[in-house]
Amino acid sequence: MQYTVKSQAGFEYIDEGEGEVLMMLHGLFGALSNWTDVITHFAGRYRVVIPMMPVYTMPLKQADLNGLTDFIELFVAHHQFKDLTLVGNSLGGHIGLIFTLRHPHLVKRMVLTGSSGLFEHGMGNSYPRRSSYEFVRERVSYTFYDPTIATKELVDEVFQITNDSSTCLRMISIARSAQRHNMAKDIHAIEVPILLVWGLNDTITPAVVAHEFYNLLPNSTLKFVDKCCHVPMMEHPALFNQYFEDFLNLTA
Repeated sequence: MQYTVKSQAGFEYIDEGEGEVLMMLHGLFGALSNWTDVITHFAGRYRVVIPMMPVYTMPLKQADLNGLTDFIELFVAHHQFKDLTLVGNSLGGHIGLIFTLRHPHLVKRMVLTGSSGLFEHGMGNSYPRRSSYEFVRERVSYTFYDPTIATKELVDEVFQITNDSSTCLRMISIARSAQRHNMAKDIHAIEVPILLVWGLNDTITPAVVAHEFYNLLPNSTLKFVDKCCHVPMMEHPALFNQYFEDFLNLTA
């Protein structure tokens, strides 16, 4: 199913459904399309909002975690959102944690899946090499347990992005900012309910990272997905949505 991308006040985003707001935050190589099955499942009963973070376009001096969190702050303020359910994958989870520490009164609950913030193998411990299609294909496949999910269309999209030198510089800056910013000493202060949905075979933020988040976050629940890597909402959408649905019902 195709969804309309709205443009307003300098923001590009999906906004589907009505009711309580579920806001999705994508990862460094993520896109709005990563959440298609989540939108389909929940938009009939919730308002699903997905901002496109400017990871490829923001000024290089602002290309870090603070710059992206500032962007989300502006987006939330523009829409006057409150009682948010934040759902973050990879880098998006990291941004969600920072936002929640800054604005605990705006967040009702969180879902983290393959989140950075403690430890991650960024693109397999290396950065994208411009003009190397095979390298990009390998690294995109590395994100999934089933490499066939890394379709040619998806690889072509990432290759086009990383083949631009200025975009690569932004992404490297953001990735290094995330790797430097360990939140182990901070996240104990987050008291809202948090659901951790983790790929048991995650090679970027391994299962041990999920256990560490679970131990550090005082009000968290941990669910693993077998035969799944870094993006459970894409690899096993039905199970991801079931875990999410149960969590929403328990924390209503």
